[in-house]
Amino acid sequence: MTSEMIWAPLFQRLKTTTGADDRDLESLAALPFTLRNFRENQTVLRDGEQPTECCLIADGFCVRSKTVVDGRRQILSIHIPGDLPNLQNLHFPSVDHDLIALSDCTLAFIAHKALNDLIGERSGVGDMFWRDTLVDAAVSREWIVNVGQRSTYVRLAHLIVELRERLRLIGRVIDNTFEIPLTQEQFGEAMGVTSVHTNRILRELRIDGVLELQRGTVRILNEHKLQELAQFDGRYLQMSPSS
Repeated sequence: MTSEMIWAPLFQRLKTTTGADDRDLESLAALPFTLRNFRENQTVLRDGEQPTECCLIADGFCVRSKTVVDGRRQILSIHIPGDLPNLQNLHFPSVDHDLIALSDCTLAFIAHKALNDLIGERSGVGDMFWRDTLVDAAVSREWIVNVGQRSTYVRLAHLIVELRERLRLIGRVIDNTFEIPLTQEQFGEAMGVTSVHTNRILRELRIDGVLELQRGTVRILNEHKLQELAQFDGRYLQMSPSS
């Protein structure tokens, strides 16, 4: 991957959501990084690890997750190209969750010192990162509501619409078709239900003509029905500077 390809999803998102200054983006692009490839289900960062770098997803998908004593796993968030899933480690010494490659993916690792030095030099970069962490917290709040209060059908529809909107922002949605490389078990881990229950919901959504999921690709069949079911209010994603 070229440097331009590595930074492109992040820069496309920042230009849309923050109206980012070109000079700030140029200064980010000039940062040194180490490119690493991870296989599907490979651990990127482990709970308790003390990283000295932040990672940028250049290609592929990752998830944050926690595993309880009996082995059950809760997926806490899903990360797509352009995300910086451990940006908080600029301030927190250790990781309090696992970061797992959901698919084969490529990540760029940037030293904390280089990032902190740049933030000290360019306040606009610090503002963009601060905004990113606030949006990340807003998404986490919405996921708590999703798992705790919405019905399982609404839960799944809401999750799919959220991911569709985030992927649309970086140009990864074509004709209402997009990649979400989650298995039924992983969807269940994100929603707090069993894979059997997830299978039943997906089957009914397909039969009802709402959407279909095949081999990690989602195709929306009826946008009106999906929006009606998802009850989606995307303000928490803050997808424009004025939102």
